[in-house]
Amino acid sequence: MIHTYSTTIRRKEMDAVLTCMVDEKIGPGELNARFIQQVKQFFGCDGAAALRSPQSALKLALRAIDFEQGGTIMISALAPSWHYQAVEDLGYVPLVLDVDEATGLVNAEIVQRGINHGGRLLLLHESMGILPDMESIMALDIPVIEDISRSAGALVPSVDEKGEAAEPQKAGSFGVYSILGLEERDVITAGGGAVIMAPSRREWIVLKKFVDEIPSVEQLPEINCAVGLVQLKEFPRNETARKEIFALYKRACMSGRHKLFSRSNNAGELPAPEVQKGEDGSEKQNAALDYTSTMSSFPLVLTSAFKDVKQYAAKKDIEIVPAYEDSVIALKQELLEDSCIRAKSLFLRCALFPLYPRLSHSNIAKIVKVLGTLP
Repeated sequence: MIHTYSTTIRRKEMDAVLTCMVDEKIGPGELNARFIQQVKQFFGCDGAAALRSPQSALKLALRAIDFEQGGTIMISALAPSWHYQAVEDLGYVPLVLDVDEATGLVNAEIVQRGINHGGRLLLLHESMGILPDMESIMALDIPVIEDISRSAGALVPSVDEKGEAAEPQKAGSFGVYSILGLEERDVITAGGGAVIMAPSRREWIVLKKFVDEIPSVEQLPEINCAVGLVQLKEFPRNETARKEIFALYKRACMSGRHKLFSRSNNAGELPAPEVQKGEDGSEKQNAALDYTSTMSSFPLVLTSAFKDVKQYAAKKDIEIVPAYEDSVIALKQELLEDSCIRAKSLFLRCALFPLYPRLSHSNIAKIVKVLGTLP
């Protein structure tokens, strides 16, 4: 059976963990500092802290923003369920928003309706590696905390004052603060934990006051940092592999009846990066690949019953799962079925197919064939 999920952890990550254990470095220490430095370089943020959980990162961000207790925080119905639970546990009121069916994300119009109903802060989950129209959302002038656990590495094209192409903005650079989950199914994993990032010096000065008060038991242990360091280093290679597989899957679905999410963020397209040399010395570049979003998964919005597609794939030894099985709407389905109609529809109809760098060529070919013949 080809399983839907598989870790990107390889021998390098295992060796790094083994080194920690041999050196008896388990709690937070030197590797935590090195990991943070690598995060700052990778994302271009001014400051960051590595913690044991995404919930701890959210708590820190809300303290730094000085968001009032009992305030209303807007979250997507398709965000991971911990968003709802953490917001409540921390003493705030969750306001669950419906989504744009074309992307599975909230947009400025939806957020504005949330503001009209009392929403005062947006916890923005960028699911499936897709970024919404960030310019329109940021123009609403409310505090935004980005959750880039599934969108790390995604880019938004930008132009300078002369109208010429400028350095693209990265996921995580828009919000007041950003959270990068490091859990098993996040696009960058450390086996657990999270990073909170401040995009600029002004936000970092405020956040650092609270970071300095964090007890060691809440900081990310050395073992997890060791895995995270290797994951960041290997991310470009892993992501290129995912993009290449995604392109094959997408082509297979073009003649089918099922739909893919729109990955355009209304900001144009990025040119393909410079030609890279492969390990064998050959030049590699695929201009057809999508360089604006992160291919953290392959979601397919079905036009037939999920169980029929699942049974068909299982006969070919391919496992598929509901894309939003651990979402807010899955947790609060009865409560939200009338207010989040589009999210409920996607919850019932969106399936995830296996997409990870370690897939063999034969397994990729098998999945491509199935995608092209789905009932």
